[in-house]
Amino acid sequence: MGHPLLLVQLLVIIVVARVIASIARRFGQPAVVGEMLAGLALGPIVFGAIAPAWQQQLFPLQSLGGLQSLSTLGLVLFMVVVGAELRVPASAQGGLMRPAAWIGALAVVLPVALALGVAPLLYGEYAPPGISRLAFALFFATACAITALPVMARIVKERGMTDSLPGRLGVAAAAVADVLAWIMLAFVVALISAHGDWVPFWRTMIGLVLLLALTWFVLRPLCARLLARHAPEGNANAAVLAFLLAGAFGCAAITEWLNLHAVFGAFLFGACLPRDDRLLHKLIERVEHVTVATLLPVFFVLAGLSTSSQMLTGGAGMALLLVLAVSVVGKLLGGTAGARIAGQGWRDSFTIGSLMNARGMMELIVIKVGLDAGVINSAMFTILLVMAIVTTMMTTPMVVAFYGAARDVAMRVSSSR
Repeated sequence: MGHPLLLVQLLVIIVVARVIASIARRFGQPAVVGEMLAGLALGPIVFGAIAPAWQQQLFPLQSLGGLQSLSTLGLVLFMVVVGAELRVPASAQGGLMRPAAWIGALAVVLPVALALGVAPLLYGEYAPPGISRLAFALFFATACAITALPVMARIVKERGMTDSLPGRLGVAAAAVADVLAWIMLAFVVALISAHGDWVPFWRTMIGLVLLLALTWFVLRPLCARLLARHAPEGNANAAVLAFLLAGAFGCAAITEWLNLHAVFGAFLFGACLPRDDRLLHKLIERVEHVTVATLLPVFFVLAGLSTSSQMLTGGAGMALLLVLAVSVVGKLLGGTAGARIAGQGWRDSFTIGSLMNARGMMELIVIKVGLDAGVINSAMFTILLVMAIVTTMMTTPMVVAFYGAARDVAMRVSSSR
């Protein structure tokens, strides 16, 4: 009886996600914004409020196990591609690495500092019982510090900024920020999972260090040799693709066993793959397209089902405004300050700061990890989900405003010569 319902759920999820994603693109927004909104729409805040009986029939609690398994599979496959995409562009090597490091570091440090300052105001209402103030504050700070490299890279490409200085610096800085934020998240999740006992915490951290050594010193050269021999043009055959998937699932299983999330292991495996654009193209073609079309919408809907209608009551509105202020101001000023310190002009600096504000799906993955780990309640999850959608929607108009103005000035100067 469960299989027909699962198929109906998948039908509804995929259709709704595609329709709303298409609408979002018509308004100049990345498709991921529409997919996140689709998850929110099928949750208790929209569908559950309009037709609660129908929503319960479509998504009964006992049926969510199958969707959860598909969601985990989608996350693992997606994070492999994200890890493979995590690279400093060739055009950003050398002279641009230092400014990218400044931008990425300050775009993490400033939102973290602001978030740590306001976390005590949110702790009483939005931390589950038994979670320490430190764990809640550190997780909240990490959630505010995330930048979504995949979404940013797509915005840069869609706006024709791939070869521009702000575009190259933004992508390189996002790579730096992502690494810092994922390190923070791994530390926080390990701290939460230990439940105040330092022995499990250190066991998790030592296991993570050993996994890092395994991926970097064993799997990385092994993958390089395998791909050089069997896929020299990046065109991996079925056997090579099976090896890559096995490596991804193995690393994901190890991080789950370490009481971290499967996404960490998948991300590490993807990051250890050779920096070969042809291989990346094939991974996107064979893995990411199917994953994005079928499995990730399931993750978005499960996230939407985890939201709370408390978002519409009490002081949640003020909490949302506070979270938005911390997130937007921290990213915009941090990225802008880093670019200015690195010697960029004001308009380019604000363009880069605007790009750093893109969060997208990476934010959603982080807050779902936090919800599963029990460090935030469903009300805070809802607030952070709305923050992720709003800040991602803000990115393209802000970039158009700053980068378009800067390009117009440059064209006027060029035409006057």
